[in-house]
Amino acid sequence: MKANSSLSGVLHVLLHMAESPHPVTSEVLARAMRTNPVVVRRTMAGLRQAGLVRSEKGHGGGWSIARPLEAITLLDIYRGIGAPGLFALGHRSDQPHCLVEKAVNRALDGAFDAAQALLLERFAGVTLASLSADFHAGMVAAGHSIDLEHAHE
Repeated sequence: MKANSSLSGVLHVLLHMAESPHPVTSEVLARAMRTNPVVVRRTMAGLRQAGLVRSEKGHGGGWSIARPLEAITLLDIYRGIGAPGLFALGHRSDQPHCLVEKAVNRALDGAFDAAQALLLERFAGVTLASLSADFHAGMVAAGHSIDLEHAHE
C-alpha cells in the first residue's frame, strides 16, 4: 500500500513559502511539490479555510502564510489538509458476528487509538518555526542558500 505523503508535501511547500518575501504562485509551489498546480490550489484551499494561509489575486499574487510560524503547529496543518488517515493498517470486518474477529478488532482498535493520540499530541508540539529553524541549521551546516524558484528538494 502506498504511503500518503500529503502532510510531508504541504510542510515542504509551507517552509518554502516561509522563505519567500512575497506571495508564491501555485505554479512555483507545484514545481517544489512535483505535482500539478490544481493539486496545490485544492490543498491550499483547505489551509486557507483553516486560517493558515491566504491568497492574493492578480499580478504579484499567490499564496502566503497567514500567521506567525510559531503559531502554526503540525496538528493545525494536519487538520487543515483534512486529517487524512494516519495508518495504513486496519482490521477485518468480514464476519461481524465472529467472536475471534471481535476480540482481534478490539485489541487493534485500542492500539490504533493510543498510537493516534500520541502522534497527534506530538504534532501539537511541533511548530513551523521549529521546522524552519532545523532547516536553516541544515542549510548553514551545508553551506547552502535557498532558491525557491529553482528548488527541487
